[in-house]
Formats: sequence, C-alpha cells, structure tokens
Amino acid sequence: MTTDRIISAQPRPQEDQTNWALRPTRIHEYVGQRDLIDRLSIAIEAGQRRAEPLEHVLLHGPPGLGKTTLAHVLAHEMGTKLHVTSGPALARGTDLVSALTRLSAGDILFIDEIHRLPVAVEEFIYPAMEDFRIDVTLDSGLSARTVQIRCKPFTLVGATTRAGLLSSPLRSRFGITHHLRYYGQDDLLTILRRSAHLLNVPVTDDEGLEAIASRSRGTPRIANRLLRRVRDFATVRANGNITSKVVDAALALEGVDALGLDELDRSYLGAIARTYAGGPVGLEAVAATMNEDSGTLEDVVEPYLLQIGFLARTRRGRALTRSACEHLGVAYRPPEETPGGLFAANA
Repeated sequence: MTTDRIISAQPRPQEDQTNWALRPTRIHEYVGQRDLIDRLSIAIEAGQRRAEPLEHVLLHGPPGLGKTTLAHVLAHEMGTKLHVTSGPALARGTDLVSALTRLSAGDILFIDEIHRLPVAVEEFIYPAMEDFRIDVTLDSGLSARTVQIRCKPFTLVGATTRAGLLSSPLRSRFGITHHLRYYGQDDLLTILRRSAHLLNVPVTDDEGLEAIASRSRGTPRIANRLLRRVRDFATVRANGNITSKVVDAALALEGVDALGLDELDRSYLGAIARTYAGGPVGLEAVAATMNEDSGTLEDVVEPYLLQIGFLARTRRGRALTRSACEHLGVAYRPPEETPGGLFAANA
C-alpha cells in the first residue's frame, strides 16, 4: 500500500511517541527555515515586551517539514498552552465556539489542515481573529437575534499543505504567513546528528548520516524515519554501529535507492519509459497501466520526481527528462521525437 511507504512524508500514529521525543522545544533548537525563524523570533520578543499575544500565523508547505513542531515551539516560547485541533474536526460553528471559549489569555489554537474548514465555520472565525469575539445567531426568521460571546486574546496558528484552497478573506487575516521549503543536505545532517544523540544511536562517522540525509527527500520526518529503520538493522546485523555500508544495506532492504526513490517511484518511471517510450503520456493512462489511483500518483509520487528534475509536465502529458532516463539506464528521446499525441487526451 502506498500509505505504508517508508519515504512517505505523512505521519504515522505508531511514530507519535518517538517523534515527540525528537521534536525541539525551543526556537534556538529548531533547524532550518532561517527566514521564518528570524521573523518569529522578532515577533515573540515584541509580544513578550508588550505583554500581548503573538500575531496569527499561517504555515503552509509539504507535509513533514515541521509545521506542527513550530506550533509547539511558539507555545513554549510564549509560556502559554497549545490547543490542537484540525479543520475536519471543526464541522460546525459550535465546535469552534467550544474550542475558543476554552482558551486562556495568550493561548495558541493550532488548526491543522485549516484549508478543510467548512465555510460556515470560517464565518465564525473572522470576528474571533480580529476582535476576539464570536457572533452566534439564535433562533431564525423574524425572531432571529445575534449574541456576542467574548473570547480571551489568543493566537491562531494554521497549517496547511494546500494553501491555494484557503479563501482570500481567511488568508488575509493572518499577520505572519510563510511557506516552508524542503531542507538542504546540511540541515538534514544537523537534524540527524541531534536525533541520533537523543535515540542513543552510536554513529561511527558522518558518512552514514550523510547517506541517510541524501535519501530523505528534503524532509525531516522522512530522515528520522529512515534513521530508526537503519538503527534497527544496525542493532541486529552490525553490532549497533551506523556506517555508510550499513545504511546502504539497510535501505536497500527497504527498497530505497541512493536518490530516495522507492519501488512505487521506480514503477512509475518505468511505466512511462517502457510502455510509453518516455512520454509524453496522460496521467490516467499511466495510472491504468500501473493499476494505481491517479490521485495517489499525482499527490504522492510526482512532487518529488518534479523536485529532482526526473519528470516534466507538458501540455501533452507527463514525460521523462534526460536525467531520469540516465538513472533508469534507458535511451532518452526528446518529447517532440516521441509519438505521445495518442495519450495527450488524458494529460
């Protein structure tokens, strides 16, 4: 199943306890996203000096980059409590009213997947964000009346992987908006060193951690997951020591190659290369060939292949790039030289 991929950036319930142990709690411990950390550090200090709550913060970007971790860091730095919920959990306006009335002054309300808030709930959240009040309509028709419920000053931290689905009125009410980027090799190596120390994993040299970082697809959550799998392999077959050879053997067993591609990635690339001569070909045609859901391929497989330059999206469909063909060991044919028009209807 694609949901069981080791290189998936989606969280897994069984990893929660370990993830909490690895998450930083102070802002100076947070690695990467330097522009955002500088902006948040200034906002935190300014809020503390004025004894005011932090401005509302919107964090958007791919999963696994630390949006939830940042919410906990902000609460710890401000010395307040964090209340966690999600967009789908707030199905009615009364759900939001209940969450807001439980907040103390300065508390942080973290809404994950905020783009999935129903429209009716959004209408409740606007006055709460701006004026710290909730407008509740009682009865209906001629006897309808609006009651205002005051809530204590709070900070809303919203997180989303689909910023484009957020309505403009909601997006404009956030004082700090930032897109989290994929991590570089150096930052991932720093995170892995810290995680290895917290997990009491003996590391002979940095080559082993560098090998994990290079396969982590720029995502800290994946890096920590690979580290735990390598740790298990090293415990059983390498006396607990992590070296580059141990990492290669452990991740080869998991089906993850030197670029961080797994079997599903390679099957996708192989289907385009072998069946459709490298493309261009429509997504639906590739999905039918692989017997996979097209939405899964588009949301789970394609983003990383586009990121590393292995896939091109053209008007006629998907096509492999020269670097992808070299990685697969197949001949590269420019899209204009391939008979892809037959499959363009499904692009």
